[in-house]
Formats: sequence, structure tokens, C-alpha cells
Amino acid sequence: MNNQPIVVPNGLLIIGFGGHARSVADVALSIGVKSLCFIDENARDGEEFCSFPVKKMFDFDLGADWAAFPASGDNHKRAQQFQWLQSRFIPIATLISSRATIGVGSVIGAGSFIGHHAHIGPMAEIGTGCIINTGAIVEHECVIEEFCHVSVGSTIAGRSTLGARGFIGAGATVIDAITIVSDVTIGAGGCVPRHLTESGVYTGVPVRRVRR
Repeated sequence: MNNQPIVVPNGLLIIGFGGHARSVADVALSIGVKSLCFIDENARDGEEFCSFPVKKMFDFDLGADWAAFPASGDNHKRAQQFQWLQSRFIPIATLISSRATIGVGSVIGAGSFIGHHAHIGPMAEIGTGCIINTGAIVEHECVIEEFCHVSVGSTIAGRSTLGARGFIGAGATVIDAITIVSDVTIGAGGCVPRHLTESGVYTGVPVRRVRR
């Protein structure tokens, strides 16, 4: 984690061209990034996004004022993208929407994405490579470990902990002071009223484990 000032690059190399990559592009442009380029092995010839190119391979030099961003919505794939960029010593951006609210004393990890209208409460800690998606709430003193995805419109109430690579589905709720171990998926609309001590997939209100 770090609490260094966020530097907005002039250009951004976005790794991936799935749905989340488009949200990444939107936030990047909204905070002043001027140029974008997407890399996706499944790109079609001549494919573009809002006039910005989508290429199959990264076979060119980045400008000194460019950075890159791992843009897979899948936690494991995003971690791999992050490691790939690090292995090539490519600077990795941190993206925070100007329309998000960031509480006093909070910490945002490198390579994380904070979407439009998301809220990070005071003294919360967001780990490396996380997604706090559009309209999501991570309240005061929460700890979100590395490569988690807190999906659109979901809420994690105060002083809760989400273990590494956790996924909180759209509209789901974690009540206050809950600890969730690593590699847990909470289905859309689920409610977590108790500690979760085993990895797996949980759904329902309240949630129950449906798959290891």
C-alpha cells in the first residue's frame, strides 16, 4: 500500500479490453489522461474505443509520460497482469475518479481503481490492484486486501476486512466488523451478517456457501 500523491499520466496503456477496461478508460479520461491504448490478444483488426486503438500485442515503446493499468475484472487475471507489468518495469497507474469520495486518513494501494461515485471511508485501507467499482461503499476503517473486487452498488460496512482476491457481487452487503477470509466470492445481492472463515462461493440472504 502507499499514500503517495496520485500522478495522472499523459497516456495510459490498458491491459485487456473486456467490460471493466471500458470503465477504466472512462475514469482515466475523466481525470485528465489524454491518450489511451488497449492491449488484448483477442482484439479484432482495426478495433477502436472512442477513437483509441486496441492492439493484439505490446510490441512498441511507451512514452516517458505514459503508465499502464491492469484492467481485468477477474481478480486472478488482474494479479497476473500486474505482475507482468512489474516484471517489465512498466509504471503502473492508480486511478481514482474525481467523482469518488475519499475519506481522511484512507490509503489506496498501487494499481487500484476507484470508480465514479464510490466512497472510501476514513482510515480505510485499500490494497494493491483492487477494484472499488461504480457506486460501491467501503466504510470507515475497513481493510480490503490485495486484488479484491467490490462490485457496483455493494456496501462493506465499517471495520470489516475482506481477504485477498475477494469478490463482493453487485448490490451485496457486508455488515459492520465482519472478517472474510481470502478467495471468497459473494453473489449479487447477498448479505453477510457473520464472519466467513472458509474460502468459496456464497449466495443468498443471509449468505450460505454453495461451492468450495
